[in-house]
Amino acid sequence: MADPKGFLTVRRELPKRRPVDVRIRSWSEVYEDFGKDRLEKQASRCMDCGIPFCHQGCPLGNLIPEWNDLVYRKDWQEAVERLHATNNFPEFTGRLCPAPCESACVLGINQDPVTIKRVEVEIIDRAFAEGWVRPQPPSVQTGRKVAVVGSGPAGLAAAQQLTRAGHDVTVYERADRIGGLLRYGIPEFKMEKRHLDRRLAQMSAEGTAFRTSVDVGVDITAEDLRASHDAVVLAGGATAWRDLPVPGRELKGVYQAMEYLPPSNKAQEGDYDVSPISAEGKHVVVIGGGDTGADCIGTAIRQGAASVTQLEIMPRPPQARPDGQPWPTYPILFKVESAHEELADMGGDRVYAVSTTEFLGDEDGNVRALRLVEVGGPQTGFAPVEGTEREIPAELVTLAMGFLGPQREGLLEQLGVELDQRGNVVRDGDYRTSVDGVFAAGDMGRGQSLIVWAIAEGRAAAHGVDAYLGGRTDLPYPIPPTARPMA
Repeated sequence: MADPKGFLTVRRELPKRRPVDVRIRSWSEVYEDFGKDRLEKQASRCMDCGIPFCHQGCPLGNLIPEWNDLVYRKDWQEAVERLHATNNFPEFTGRLCPAPCESACVLGINQDPVTIKRVEVEIIDRAFAEGWVRPQPPSVQTGRKVAVVGSGPAGLAAAQQLTRAGHDVTVYERADRIGGLLRYGIPEFKMEKRHLDRRLAQMSAEGTAFRTSVDVGVDITAEDLRASHDAVVLAGGATAWRDLPVPGRELKGVYQAMEYLPPSNKAQEGDYDVSPISAEGKHVVVIGGGDTGADCIGTAIRQGAASVTQLEIMPRPPQARPDGQPWPTYPILFKVESAHEELADMGGDRVYAVSTTEFLGDEDGNVRALRLVEVGGPQTGFAPVEGTEREIPAELVTLAMGFLGPQREGLLEQLGVELDQRGNVVRDGDYRTSVDGVFAAGDMGRGQSLIVWAIAEGRAAAHGVDAYLGGRTDLPYPIPPTARPMA
């Protein structure tokens, strides 16, 4: 145990976000530096519980009490070893995961939970700074070839594990750069891409090969892919977005979030001087109250939007854990992300329990406004409330309403893999699909989910592939048995 009295004497503390008027002038990450001495005190709050429920909250099974204790004792190098034992990419999860581990923290029953996520990201950032993160090439090559389709967190995790097991791994990505949503879906202010690039450099040095601008199922057929590889891992994500089929949807200026965010990220990569879809000087409406919606808000503000309004069909969540979502479950709470702070600072609004009924256009076919109505809760089927219709200005609209599953056209149709009722790829407990030698990991099989689940599934799929190729495997299986895919 770190400090037997740490949870009594130290209050939960997080790094401060830079002032709004400063941070919106750049695309850098929003947090100020957090000194290691302060972080070591935060780690001391961990109680090293007899039953560490944080393990249950984390799909990766991160050894949280162990690396908290090591940080408190200033053994940072060993801490990163324990962190990497279960998580290939803590620099991603430490920035992007909503931290279900903290919701499951025993201290959180009646106090603020341990700052697990912040300890995690500080460990890995220091490890990179100190040069402790080095390539780990395999000592023996198996001669087996594996194709990983998709370079998001699930694909990258599977690829790194299989490369280290000695297989010849090639990652195929249809975009022009590796990273999937990490590259083009996550704004720079949320995760600077240097964190992704340095991890990819490690993977390249270990022997993983990357092929970009290759749309498998179009540029390479499924038959050719299978013929040239001993196993295939499908990790293409749930890219079929949910649309809003209301009158006026065809108007110019109404975009899916994943049409709007990638060109902004490309501008940060230097591909454009200015994003071709810019919010500058426009009244922006973001439809969808989740993390992707927040990404659209922060992006629009940095592009110089005249105003931003966020709409959500669900009622506003509570501030405190509701009785129906008891500890250690992950509760749905009202969150104030950095983008929401920026929204409030500019006088924008987050509007709950409303539904968009129509987009209104000008004479040139551009969206100029949208019509909305207040609705009842889920128990009413989101029935409209009579007399609450109104219009709000909208010159750029982003639809951030989630995803419905993987793209079926192309690769999945060519492979003929079995799909479930939701359109996701069916896997068994070893992540095998209905097609021999083809495995599936991440959102493509699970449906839209968290980054921590994507990495966990990538690692688990690698375990299945390695056993399939060699008859046995020493790779870890990170997911609790109750959470495995069922045949």
